[in-house]
Amino acid sequence: MNEKNKNLLLRIASAVVLLPLVLWLLYMGSYWTAVLLAVASAACAYEYLQMTNQGLGVPGGVALLGAASMPFAPIIHSHDPGMAALGISAVVGALFFFSWFWHLVRGPLEQAPVRVAHVVSGVLFGGIGLTAVAALRMMPDGGWWVVAALVITWVNDTCAYFAGRFLGKHKLYPAVSPNKTWEGFAGGMVGSIGGLFILRAGFFPGLSVMDCVVIGVLGGICGPAGDLCESMLKRAYGAKDSGNLIPGHGGMLDRIDALLFNAPMLLVYLHLTRH
Repeated sequence: MNEKNKNLLLRIASAVVLLPLVLWLLYMGSYWTAVLLAVASAACAYEYLQMTNQGLGVPGGVALLGAASMPFAPIIHSHDPGMAALGISAVVGALFFFSWFWHLVRGPLEQAPVRVAHVVSGVLFGGIGLTAVAALRMMPDGGWWVVAALVITWVNDTCAYFAGRFLGKHKLYPAVSPNKTWEGFAGGMVGSIGGLFILRAGFFPGLSVMDCVVIGVLGGICGPAGDLCESMLKRAYGAKDSGNLIPGHGGMLDRIDALLFNAPMLLVYLHLTRH
């Protein structure tokens, strides 16, 4: 069996095993969802720190704990978003000051600013988006809003792939991602909007026509932006994949980079339009 076919089988096997588990934990909500998102958030922080050559060490270990704790805030303070936000700020603030004090005492002094910046960024890169998923899950009709976030992420990616493959001629941002095209971007945008209209018609009437259009357009922008930002990070450090956590798929960041930008966008949209 050649390497290409082997990789395809690994991708299919991983999806068959992991996807039902992920969807079940999201469906269960509450602490079940929080545990799933905490593991994913810690994995994102780990991959970020490994890619940027920071290693773990004590600050890195504290960063993983901080990243894992963030998705619990919306669950613990489900009836008080202000307290949830305060809890998240406290985690990030504690990590920030701990990292500075650690390097002040232990060094290396000349690398301290860069190391602290990467530790904090590593926690935020995955932690913000996955905490937003937890917050969406705790809203009224929260399960369906999480599905909406997944739709504008997965359907966009699928439609962008096929539109780019069969119609793509004009490069979108070759310095960061040579294979992405404007035609793929447009196809993904159509997919995001169309996917939401299908969700509205078949399962979730709580989505208005305006929701489908606005969220679809924003998802068609934010999702690819998340993908490009993660590609920029990998290119900056010469990494092909963010990691090898998911056989055949690469790392956690490789799989959810678009969701990490789409979920906060959707959360902000809902707070602006539902309050």
